[in-house]
Amino acid sequence: MRRDAKVILATAMLAASIASSPVGAQEPARGRGAAPRVTRPPLFFREEWKQTPAGGEHPVDPAAALSNAGLELKLYGKEVLLTGSAQDENNPVHLWTGLCATPCAVALRDKNNYGDLTGLARIRWVTKTSGFHLVRPIVKLADGTWLVGDHTDGSTIDWLQSEFSLADVRWLRLDINAVVTKGTIVEKPDLSKVDEIGFVDLTPGSGHGPGGWIDVAAIDVFAKPVKR
Repeated sequence: MRRDAKVILATAMLAASIASSPVGAQEPARGRGAAPRVTRPPLFFREEWKQTPAGGEHPVDPAAALSNAGLELKLYGKEVLLTGSAQDENNPVHLWTGLCATPCAVALRDKNNYGDLTGLARIRWVTKTSGFHLVRPIVKLADGTWLVGDHTDGSTIDWLQSEFSLADVRWLRLDINAVVTKGTIVEKPDLSKVDEIGFVDLTPGSGHGPGGWIDVAAIDVFAKPVKR
């Protein structure tokens, strides 16, 4: 009986020693094939728009409206306007779709990099809407495919800063020339190389007044850069 007790005690002490050692603690995790830690991507780009010296409301000039020199501005559809003031928190510099006679879209393109929108990539933007209009994300893939997402933002009361993960978004194909959706849901699109990132108003604007439009001010995209 004494020999059995000694064997049991020695076995228990050996097990406790293995469990308390750093090597012993790590080996089971490696044996189970533990997944690598997922990290949030850095800020890929930020755009706040730049008002002209004259100020006021005017058609967007792609060469003059950007505050980020590393980006290119693309306009799809007609009559997107720039308005607002950097000194007015109630009316910041923003793009406005109220005079778009058809659906219209805006996209930003990094001059040197694609954006990898996989994993924990996300978009944060400041928006305001009127009527039943909603702000939706759009992307152009490296192969030229355009997609529009089912995520929407649309506060009619005040400017709203919102943030969403691209992994939660479902996508439809977008005919960028007519700025209309087509087809059915695109299952698991490859977002590892995105050429352009922006937003769309799928409903024509109603002009000035509360009938219907979208405002989009600052945009932040968090994604891994991929060299072109």
